Amino acid sequence: MKTSFIAVCAVTGILMAQTPSKVGSDADKSIAESSEELNIRAYIELLRTDVKSSKATIMGEVMQLDTDQANKFWPIFKAFEAEYSLLGDKVVSVVRNYADNYDKITNDVADQLAGQVLTIEQQRNGLKKKYYERVKQSLGAVTAMRFLQVENQLERVVDLQIAAQLPVVRETKE
Repeated sequence: MKTSFIAVCAVTGILMAQTPSKVGSDADKSIAESSEELNIRAYIELLRTDVKSSKATIMGEVMQLDTDQANKFWPIFKAFEAEYSLLGDKVVSVVRNYADNYDKITNDVADQLAGQVLTIEQQRNGLKKKYYERVKQSLGAVTAMRFLQVENQLERVVDLQIAAQLPVVRETKE
C-alpha cells in the first residue's frame, strides 16, 4: 500500500538534525544558522506542497469510492482541506517562531510555543472530528473511519518529517 511506503520513507533518517551540530568559528556558526533557518522554512513549504499535491491521490486510492460515494465524499474533503490548510499556516508560523528564537529560548518563550502547539493539536482534532461526522452522515461510519485513518497517517508523516528537521530545544539563560 502506498501510504505504508510513504510512512517508511518518512521514518528513514528520522534522527538527522535532532541535535545541533558543532560549527567552528562564530562566523561559520552564524552562516550555518542562517542557512539552517532558510532550509527549515523552505523544507516546510516543500512538504506542504508535496503532500497537498499527492494527498488527494493517496486519499482516492485508499478510499476506493464508487461514483456515487465519490460525488458525496470529494466536496466534503475539499471543504476539510480548505479549513485544514489554515491550521497548516499556524504550524508554519510556530515553526518559524521556534527557528527565529532557537538561540534565545527562555522558559517564557518555550511555554508560549508549547501552548501554541497544543492549541493547534486541539484544533486539528476538533476539525477531524467535525469532518468525520460529516463523512459518516453522508457515507457511513466505515467510510468515515477510513477517511480518518488516512488523514491521521498523512498528518503524522508530515509532522514527523518536520520534527526530524528541527533541533531539540535547549535551555538558554533568561
